[in-house]
Amino acid sequence: VQLQASGGGLVQAGGSLRLSCAASGRTLSMYNIGWFRQAPGKEREFVARTTWSTIITNYADSVKGRFTIYRDNAKNTVYLQMNSLKPEDTAVYYCAALSRSNPDYARAGAYDYWGQGTQVTVSS
Repeated sequence: VQLQASGGGLVQAGGSLRLSCAASGRTLSMYNIGWFRQAPGKEREFVARTTWSTIITNYADSVKGRFTIYRDNAKNTVYLQMNSLKPEDTAVYYCAALSRSNPDYARAGAYDYWGQGTQVTVSS
């Protein structure tokens, strides 16, 4: 599975961004997709995830109500819509693929494939 993340940028607090994760590979339906982020000097943390074949989603408490993860199966792309952005959302954002048989979706070490990061910077 290959993952390509894009859509990061600089935005003012209260603004919005949409990140994209384009996936390729023959067995995409075997994987669920998650978004993580890592700020300087901090651990990589779970943000959100969606299953590939169904519509189950999960979010970190810090982004609930502000971020929405959704997918377009026809385009093999998972999106992270980020609204009401805060300076503390500043980080490098990564998408990753997790075998759908693995329930440990909030742990970065459980994921099998990672895309390159995309920088999100929120100014105050």
